Amino acid sequence: MNYRRHRETSSSCLLLAASLLGGGACKSRPALEFGSGLDVPYVQTAPGVVTAMLHLAGVHPGDVVMDLGCGDGRIAIAAAREFGAEGIGYDIDPERIAEARQNAIAAGVNGHTQFFRQNFFQADISRASVITVFLMPALLEQFRPHFLHSLAPGTRIVSHSFPLRDWPEQRKLVVEGRTLYLYRVGQAAADSQGR
Repeated sequence: MNYRRHRETSSSCLLLAASLLGGGACKSRPALEFGSGLDVPYVQTAPGVVTAMLHLAGVHPGDVVMDLGCGDGRIAIAAAREFGAEGIGYDIDPERIAEARQNAIAAGVNGHTQFFRQNFFQADISRASVITVFLMPALLEQFRPHFLHSLAPGTRIVSHSFPLRDWPEQRKLVVEGRTLYLYRVGQAAADSQGR
């Protein structure tokens, strides 16, 4: 598998639930789509898991929630609509970004969300107070230096299904059979430097 292709296409993992948009604005898709030219399957995050991720992070008005691999925008949109935060999403797939922008309009939060077609390894994440990810462990490990270099102490990171290796989670939660992990950057950085 081509490394560059793998890391770019793996960003299409997290997506907004149609129930958040009302009226079925999101297209109904199977949980996994293979054979689409992506090295990593498209995996939807269930509505209850989306909400649980944002609750776990303690999202509130004034937060900047960045979803790395935003798919159709469901986490960024939920952060804006349900929690009053600013939602920002990055994804390499132009179809997903177009869908996310349309979903934000349908949800009435396009003024509180932004979506960028960009490799999130190159994204400026320094404004984030909350980061959400649904990435394989190898990609999480590759992204670790970017987290430590770019994010302010206290920034919350919620990882769906996969832990950040050697980082002590602040909290772990199982929702609908999915394990969610909460981290804070200051704690992760301090433990990292002590190893």
